[in-house]
Amino acid sequence: MELAVYNIKGEDTGRKVTLNDEVFSRDLSEGNAEHTLYLDVKQFLGNQRQGTHKSKERSEVSGSTRKLGRQKGGGGARRGDINSPLLRGGGTVFGPRPRDYRSKLNKKVKALARRIALTSRVNDNKIIVIENFTFEAPKTKDYMNLAKGFNLEDKKVLLVMANDDRNVLLSVRNVPNALMAQAKDLNAYTVLNNDAILVTEDSLAIMNEF
Repeated sequence: MELAVYNIKGEDTGRKVTLNDEVFSRDLSEGNAEHTLYLDVKQFLGNQRQGTHKSKERSEVSGSTRKLGRQKGGGGARRGDINSPLLRGGGTVFGPRPRDYRSKLNKKVKALARRIALTSRVNDNKIIVIENFTFEAPKTKDYMNLAKGFNLEDKKVLLVMANDDRNVLLSVRNVPNALMAQAKDLNAYTVLNNDAILVTEDSLAIMNEF
C-alpha cells in the first residue's frame, strides 16, 4: 500500500511512501482482533488511574456511638447509632476503597493491538504523511497553520514525530485538541483516540518496523 506525501502547507509533493502490509494491512476480520484492541485499551486506561478514591464507612464517620432508641417496639427498623448508613450523614455502604488498577499484558498482544489500530486508521483514510519538518521557535501559530493546511483546525489531531522535537512539542502543547507523540511511544489507544494522524516520513519508517 502507498500513501501520498504532503508538505506542511497541505500540498501534494507528488511523491509516495510504501506502508508495510504486516503493520498497516492486517486482517480485521480475525476473530480476536476486536478483543485484542479491547484488552490493550483497557490496560492503558487502567494504568492511568490513581486509584485513590475513598469514602468513609460507618466506623470512620465522626459521630456519637450512643444507641438512638430501644431495640424493639419503636415501629421501625433497627438503626443503631447516628453513624448508621440509614441516616443522613452516616457512613457509606460498600463505598469505593483505594485500589491498584494497573494490569499486565503480553508484549506481543500489545504489538498486535497497535498494528490492528493502525490498519483501522489507514482503512478510514485518517493517516496523512507529511515531509519531515521542524519549527524555528516554539509558536502555537505555526502548528495552527499546519493544521489549517489540512482543514484540521477544529479536529482532534495526533502528530507523530520520529524524535522529541522540543519546538514542535511546545507549539502543540497549548492546543486542547492536539497531541504530539514519538513514533516509538505509540499504542492502540493513542492511535484510535483522534480524528486524524499526521505522520512524518522519518516516523513512518519507524512505524513500518512495528
